[in-house]
Amino acid sequence: MFSEQSANSTQSPQTPDTGNIAIRVIGATKRYRLYPSSKARLKEWLWRPLKRRLGRPAPPYYRSFTALEEINFELPKGHTMGVIGRNGSGKSTLLQLICGTLKPSAGRIEVNGRIAALLELGAGFNPEFTGRENIYIYAAVMGLSREQASERFDDIATFADIGDFIEQPVKAYSSGMLVRLAFAVIAHVDADILIIDEALAVGDAFFVQKCMRFLRRFMQTGTVLFVSHDSAAVTNLCDRAIWLEQGQLRMQGSAKELTEHYLAARYATNDPQAEAEESAMPEQQAPDATEKLTNMPSHLDYYDPRKAVINASPWRNDLEVFAFDETQESFGQGGGSITQAVLRDAQGRALRWVIGGEPVSLRVECHANRPMQGPIVGFLLKDRLGQTLFGDNTFLTRHDLTLNAGQAFTAEFNFVMPTLPRGQYSIALALAEGTQQDHVQHQWIHDALLIESHSSSESTGLVGIPMHYIALQGADEHSNAEPTPK
Repeated sequence: MFSEQSANSTQSPQTPDTGNIAIRVIGATKRYRLYPSSKARLKEWLWRPLKRRLGRPAPPYYRSFTALEEINFELPKGHTMGVIGRNGSGKSTLLQLICGTLKPSAGRIEVNGRIAALLELGAGFNPEFTGRENIYIYAAVMGLSREQASERFDDIATFADIGDFIEQPVKAYSSGMLVRLAFAVIAHVDADILIIDEALAVGDAFFVQKCMRFLRRFMQTGTVLFVSHDSAAVTNLCDRAIWLEQGQLRMQGSAKELTEHYLAARYATNDPQAEAEESAMPEQQAPDATEKLTNMPSHLDYYDPRKAVINASPWRNDLEVFAFDETQESFGQGGGSITQAVLRDAQGRALRWVIGGEPVSLRVECHANRPMQGPIVGFLLKDRLGQTLFGDNTFLTRHDLTLNAGQAFTAEFNFVMPTLPRGQYSIALALAEGTQQDHVQHQWIHDALLIESHSSSESTGLVGIPMHYIALQGADEHSNAEPTPK
């Protein structure tokens, strides 16, 4: 059944030609009255109607601001649409119109299905009520009975993972805790359509990746409207997108094509804010060049002709490595288990810090809980949105290994750590048995190792690699310079 928000009504009869459309926006316009003072607002309410009755000129005491104008698009069921645009372009206003928290000044919005939305932090929660009470209230708003909410409460609390704060008033929550509770609720209310507005930007890497795993499962059957400044995330998650600019729909189409046009337009403006907004990671201040991070390694065993310049600047890629956490979310048959994982340097020393571009070794220790034939150990490095950056496994290296129950074994991967934009990353580890096409998954740990990039010369792209040779020459210059091996 379609619910409709329009300039004249909040609901309308079902549109017969809706077919496979989840959201239809027809000529949606939103205007606001901006008053210079509270006195002007009062005059508009009292004196202007009186002047009209007396036949006198009655100019308005406000100026009109159009946040959205004549927006038209359709989102079919089962698709994911990204909404991109600069700050102030009308993205959040559009989502509020679709959710029904705002009424359009003109046009109408048709929604076919139950919406669960993650908009402003704390939206939909009563700050005076506890997390538990807010869960039941939100579930009731979404049409769930109290019995259904009680059946799902433990799953919601586990997903949110905020401990005893579930019994505390929401007004005492941090922004991260609010996001955890809000996403946990919308993930368990049987929604047909999910609407997410930049809220995941404040979550920690582990929770954001948990949310992204849920989103990817939901996207297989549900409909998603996703707002983000991260064009790489829009391209990765969405099959279509719309671009809003100054309240108008500038373009709609495939996510890949649209984000390419969007980035080209943003950088063509020579606006220094554009690069910061479209960076793959949230904007952060450059670290002081004199700042010394504790426990930094003294060795920098890699070659890059820019190394001396980079290391003398505040942009050296300093990566902090946190200890293996076997308690992270995992799954598997249990025939084997991963007991330890550590990043080491070329001398076998465990690394607390890594420099982007440095050769490292990932050592994974495992245990056979039963006899195993042909174990496979693998890893994936993912960014905070769960996008896989790179990884590998042992299948092509050694597949004839036979293990007895109780036997320990190790896997080792030597590689050059790429340079990573600032932000949080995680390494997922997996232990399987069989072949890559037909195997039994004994254990998969989603976020076994956390890596945090504190500083980096990389501001765009997902990863960077050390350059072995870089040259810039004029047309009349001739050089046979070769890179000097270390």
